[in-house]
Amino acid sequence: MHHADGGVGVGELCGFRREFHGCLTRRADALFELADAVLCADGPVRSVAELSLVAEHRRGHGSGYAALAQGRVDLDRLRCAVAAVSVPRAAGGRLVLAVDVTCWLRPEAHTSPQRVLCHTYGRGKDTHIMVPGWPYSVIVALEAGRGSWTAPLDAVRLAPGDDAATVTAGQVRGVVDRLIAAGQWRPGDPEILLVADAGYDGPRLAHVLADLPITVLVRMRSDRVLRRPAPPQPPGTLGRPRRHGGEFAFGDPDSWGEPEVTTRTETRLYGPAHVRAWDRLHPRLTHRIAWADHTGNLPILEGTVIRLEVARLPSGAIPKPVWLWHSRTGLTTGEVDRLWQAFLRRFDIEHTFRMLKQTLGWTTPKLRSPQAADRWTWLLLAAYTQLRLARGLTADLRRPWEKPVAAQTLSPARVRRGFRNLRPHLARPAGVPKPSRPGHGRPAGVPNHQPAARHDVHVMTSPNKQKPAHGKKAKSTNPRPRRTG
Repeated sequence: MHHADGGVGVGELCGFRREFHGCLTRRADALFELADAVLCADGPVRSVAELSLVAEHRRGHGSGYAALAQGRVDLDRLRCAVAAVSVPRAAGGRLVLAVDVTCWLRPEAHTSPQRVLCHTYGRGKDTHIMVPGWPYSVIVALEAGRGSWTAPLDAVRLAPGDDAATVTAGQVRGVVDRLIAAGQWRPGDPEILLVADAGYDGPRLAHVLADLPITVLVRMRSDRVLRRPAPPQPPGTLGRPRRHGGEFAFGDPDSWGEPEVTTRTETRLYGPAHVRAWDRLHPRLTHRIAWADHTGNLPILEGTVIRLEVARLPSGAIPKPVWLWHSRTGLTTGEVDRLWQAFLRRFDIEHTFRMLKQTLGWTTPKLRSPQAADRWTWLLLAAYTQLRLARGLTADLRRPWEKPVAAQTLSPARVRRGFRNLRPHLARPAGVPKPSRPGHGRPAGVPNHQPAARHDVHVMTSPNKQKPAHGKKAKSTNPRPRRTG
C-alpha cells in the first residue's frame, strides 16, 4: 500500500473517523458502517439495501433505511469536525469558498413534506422545467490548479418560505465562524473570498457580511445597470446632494468609459482571455424586496466590475462575455487576474455534485422524511471528506485503459476505488452487531389502514417579494433592451 504522507495523513483521517462516529447519537454503528459501505462499494451506489452486500457492512439489508429514518446526527458537532480538518487553499494561502444550490428531485413523492419547485435545466429542448424536490445550499472550499476536488463544508436544505439570500448569508457566517474557531484563518491572513453565480445578490451579501474577513465575487446578468460615484456638488448649489452618478449599463458600451485595469492572458482551455475592470460602481438600491424593511438611507455598496471575454469554450459553444462584481475597490492588475481565475475555479463545485449524485448515490434513496434526507446528505459529505483526507494514501487501482497519474492528482472516484485496501489500517469505532430477530411486520393479506398523509408542493419565495398579478403579462413594445438595476 502507498502512503504519500506517512502516518500524518493516516492519523488525521483516523481522528476524523472517530469524531464522525461520535457525532452519530442514535443508530451510530449502523450509520457509520453505511458510510463505510458507500466508500468501499464497487461501482456507483444503486440502492441503500444493496449496500448491505458490501463486506464492510455487517448488518441486515433493512438496517440502512431504519438508521436513516430513526437515527440521529449531531449536525453542529459534525460541521465543526468538517471545518477542523485540512482545508485546501488557493494561491497565496487564501481560502476561497463557493456557494451554489443543487436539488434532490422528488417529483412523485406525494407523501414527502416540504417539497418545493426546483428549477432544472436541459430537461427538454430549450426549456427549463420546475420539478418538485428538496433544494440544498452547499458551501465548498476551492483549491488552485486543475482538478475536480473541493472540500464541502456545509449543506442546508431550503424549506418552503425560506429566503435563499438570508439562508445563504447565515450559512456563510456559520462556516466562516467555524473556520476561525478551528484556526483555519487568523488575523493577518488574506481575506476569505466567496464566489457565487448570478443567482445571488452580491452587494447585499457583502453588506450583510461586512463584519467578517470576507470579500464577495459574484457574476452579474448582462442586462444590469450600475451607477458611478456621485460628482461633487458645485459651491452655492441648493437642494439635496446627488447620491448616484452616471449610468454604467452592461449592454451599452458607450456608457463604459476607459477601464482602470486591462489585461490579456493566454489560457489553455479558453484561448486568449481579455479582461477589463472598472472601479467604484454600485447598484442603485430601492426600498423593495430585500431592502423593504431597511430604515434610513440605503447604503452605497461600491465595488469593482470585471468583464471577461474568452476566445472559445471547451464545449464548442460561442462564448459570451462574463460580468463579475467584486466587493472591494482599488484593485491592482494582479488582483483582477486572480479574481477571474478564481471564478472559473467555481465550476469545480459541479464535479462535486456529480460525484455525490452519480457515484455516491446521494439522490438514490427514496426517503419520505426530509430529516432522513438531511442525515443521508451529511453521511455522504462525511464520506467525501474521508476521500479527501485519503488522497495520496490509497494505491492507484487504475483500469487498463487509464493513464497512470501521481497520487495527489487522483480523482475522487479513483481514490474511492482504493479506499477498501486502506480501511483495515484506519480506526473502526463501530461495534460488532448483536444477533437479533426481525419483527413480524404486517401479516400477509392485511391491508394498511393508516395510509401516509399526502403533501402539497410549495413555491419557495422570499417573504418580501411581491406576488405576481393574475393573468398574462402584456408584451412590452418598448424597443430598449432589458435593464435591471
